[in-house]
Amino acid sequence: MTKILLVDDAQTVLLFEKMLLSKLGFEFMTASNGQEALEQIEQERPALILMDYRMPIMDGYTCCKTIKSNAETKDIPVIMVTTISEEEEVQRCFDVGCNDYIFKPFNKQKLLEKIKKFIPE
Repeated sequence: MTKILLVDDAQTVLLFEKMLLSKLGFEFMTASNGQEALEQIEQERPALILMDYRMPIMDGYTCCKTIKSNAETKDIPVIMVTTISEEEEVQRCFDVGCNDYIFKPFNKQKLLEKIKKFIPE
């Protein structure tokens, strides 16, 4: 079963993502900040990461930059899931290797479209 890492400090967002992904047959791991995400990735490599931009301890930008600068993890697709819509912040994420971006609030169809770009059925 395909495993996705969900990284967000908002429990309601994690709950929504978990419910959606469970119904679609995905397994998932969760982390509430970038540091926890890096620890999860060390233990088990996900097929995809859905990551919030603003989080305590380590933000999504820094975490993505770390993931993409590591030869062992650089190929894991990262989709930023956030409320930040400023063009320069979005570009900043792409500059460090983010593969895609989705704005909160999002609907399940939009999220599924993003996931399917990186995990075909």
